Amino acid sequence: MAKLYFQYAAMNAGKSTTLLQASFNYRERGMETVLFTAAIDTRRAKGTIASRIGLAADAIVFDATTDLFAELEALISARRIDCVFVDEAQFLSEAQVLQLAHVVDRLDLPVMCFGLRTDFRGELFPGSARLLALADDIRELKTICHCGRKATMNLRTTSDGEAVSEGDQIEVGGNERYIALCRKHFYEKFGDNS
Repeated sequence: MAKLYFQYAAMNAGKSTTLLQASFNYRERGMETVLFTAAIDTRRAKGTIASRIGLAADAIVFDATTDLFAELEALISARRIDCVFVDEAQFLSEAQVLQLAHVVDRLDLPVMCFGLRTDFRGELFPGSARLLALADDIRELKTICHCGRKATMNLRTTSDGEAVSEGDQIEVGGNERYIALCRKHFYEKFGDNS
């Protein structure tokens, strides 16, 4: 029985690594996978999912106009697909998350989404919020704060290391400007005024 999965974590927790390993496991068993990644993510070559530890794979790029249900329906008419993987799932629109739910329910394909839950202000991304509402299976991948606690927040900093509390929700690249922190240390950086 196919399911919609959402695996989320703070930055640098190994989401892309986990996705690439899971896709490899399917392919190693003779199964076919399809990988998607967000066009807005320009940190690496277009149409590539890459991890910080050096794993990489080609992926289909989606943007706000992509109808993922139609795209996958066309793909399965041309070839066998056993599982769908989506990296940077926080950039999905609410409509695209519903399209992926329809892929699961109508096309009977498992869909595994990986992404951030919250932005640098501690607010849900729209795609993540919809995945939390619709996913059949939700899992948190864990990383740690400098204190050893579980990191759940993504702090954006200036080049001087000061916390940023305003600005666009999406700022691609600049991984050195983001720090995964536990909730306590995240709010300490804002002086508990957030």
